[in-house]
Amino acid sequence: MPSRRRLKGRTIAALAADGYEKVELVVPLRALKAAGATVDVVSLRRGRIRGVNLHMPASRVRVDKTIEEADPGDYDALLLPGGFINPDLLRQSAPAREFVRAFAVSDKPIATLCHGPWVLASAGLVDGRTLTSWPGIRDDLVNAGATWLDQQLVRDGNLTTSRGPQDMAAFVPGMIGAFATTAPAPATTATRRESDRQREAPVGWAVAALRWSPKPSAVAAVSIGVAAAGQRALRTRR
Repeated sequence: MPSRRRLKGRTIAALAADGYEKVELVVPLRALKAAGATVDVVSLRRGRIRGVNLHMPASRVRVDKTIEEADPGDYDALLLPGGFINPDLLRQSAPAREFVRAFAVSDKPIATLCHGPWVLASAGLVDGRTLTSWPGIRDDLVNAGATWLDQQLVRDGNLTTSRGPQDMAAFVPGMIGAFATTAPAPATTATRRESDRQREAPVGWAVAALRWSPKPSAVAAVSIGVAAAGQRALRTRR
């Protein structure tokens, strides 16, 4: 339990970019710190990165180090939150992919959920592994060589995965348990080599939340337009 300070003396990297699912970063961060760990938020840029609740903007989190400043050797474990924007940005970054690979090469614990395993797939780390994720990326992981299970928590060696926010009650203690060990646990699902089937319909609570979300504001629309225009201007100057 976090109250026992199981992670005292451990230093954890939380790799995240703009568009991280708020609950998937903030809740694990609080749990890790309560368990005694030192945690650095590592990202693609300096400053404060913006979270989301599904697709709606949420609060920001301060970045401790950029991906260029952070040394994987300084950390005992890696947390990769989800959200569909955050891992899509990270998987396109060569330094981010290399950062994640360094943990895998050293057999250090990696905990991720939701769309986070996208980053593992792009880093070439899921072939032959057993894991779970947000159901919508099941095919991406299977096509990358993974065995995908529709379970709230899956442990395979140094890799701990969950499906999303709905599994947070299982993910947090699973993550802390994995980060507290001095050596990766043996694969608990290695004998099962067939992936669970695709779901027949999208996750109901997510669909309902999107259905009842508010209309976009004029400020948001203008901001997107200004950002796009700025990027076009930069490309033109080059």
